[in-house]
Amino acid sequence: MALQDKYKQLTDAAINGGITDLQVREQDGVLYVDGTAANGAVKDQLWDVYNTIDPNFVSGDLVLNVNVSIDAAVTKVKVITQSSNLNIRKGPGTDQPIVGKAAHDEVITLVNRSNEQWWLVRTNDGEEGYCYAQYLAPEA
Repeated sequence: MALQDKYKQLTDAAINGGITDLQVREQDGVLYVDGTAANGAVKDQLWDVYNTIDPNFVSGDLVLNVNVSIDAAVTKVKVITQSSNLNIRKGPGTDQPIVGKAAHDEVITLVNRSNEQWWLVRTNDGEEGYCYAQYLAPEA
């Protein structure tokens, strides 16, 4: 089965979700899906679809590189780790690769409260990904 067939439900969801600059390409046994979502809920929906096709994201044959539009509603949160940096991950789960870090006490942008455990955030450098929610607090 071709990867574009395997992930058709995901690419259809990207189209239906209004992902702009959508690019889907297959290279070296990996399907790459790139684009920009209007809000965090659309991005989370894509991760939900991905999880139904490949539970726990174990196949390693898809790279979902969809960021949220910069002009999404902005809420600031503070990193409240004990002293260490907070990992920012590609997707919602500890099995997802680390794409960045936020420093202890750093104030970052909350893009979406994806679920009770994982929130979609963006650093001041523009790095976007998911953090464990228990280490974030609303900025006073």
